[in-house]
Amino acid sequence: MNILSKLDEDIRLRGFSEKTREAYLGNAKRYLGFLGDRAIEETSEADVRHYSAYLRDVRHLAPKTINTYLDAVIFLYEVTLERQLGRRQVPRMKLPKRLPVLLSRSELKVLLDATDNTKHRAMLSLGYGSGLRASEVCNLKVGDIDSKEMRLLIRNGKGNKDRHTVLSQTSLAYLRQYWKMYRPCHPEGYLFCGHYGFPLTTDACNSAFKAALKRAGLASEGRTYHLLRHCFATYMLEDGTPLLTLKELLGHASLSSTMVYLHLINVSRELQCPIDKGACGD
Repeated sequence: MNILSKLDEDIRLRGFSEKTREAYLGNAKRYLGFLGDRAIEETSEADVRHYSAYLRDVRHLAPKTINTYLDAVIFLYEVTLERQLGRRQVPRMKLPKRLPVLLSRSELKVLLDATDNTKHRAMLSLGYGSGLRASEVCNLKVGDIDSKEMRLLIRNGKGNKDRHTVLSQTSLAYLRQYWKMYRPCHPEGYLFCGHYGFPLTTDACNSAFKAALKRAGLASEGRTYHLLRHCFATYMLEDGTPLLTLKELLGHASLSSTMVYLHLINVSRELQCPIDKGACGD
């Protein structure tokens, strides 16, 4: 069997998402192209190390991107070719731990108020009001909105998991405005569609967010729709939402992913610094 065909079969048998499948196949093809005429059966950890160095020093890719490329290569060797690699000889890049720069609550209000497109305002409100990812906004269907219980059903979220999250009164009002104006009627029930009737893409979602930032006079460089999810999580936690509850609302597999937001909440208002409790030198 052709190596890429077997790789595709291995991916499908594990039930990976279509996005992961496409990424693995694409990155495996890139590695095979890097090898040129050499048969992969004749390669070793040294070739993977050379590839990693090439991605870093020649392609100048970011560490996270390099690790994504290497994930596919390692899967290709260890699963498809059944060849165990010496992981110490094929190190993953260390990722910088940087915290996102949030929009303040007042900036988020300005953002929504400045968005005059009814569809875009409804989309943005779901990121900030419910913590949705861009892909989850695009996949949202009319029947997933439960206005009685004030919650949203998120189908096939990250990791192919379903979950419920909260629906804000503000988002519900924006969604009703959107419904009255657009009357979406996709045959499969998708809530947000583009000009030709196809479900909205994540690129369109990010473009709407950047356009809203510019209209509101806020910096847009390097910011994506995902920032709204960060804001939702941080301010929910800041307002007293239990960490475990927030984990379920966000659909995180591990509590450690949710705990990142502990670094973003503003606790300084409740704390008194030791230098303020007494005169220096006492």
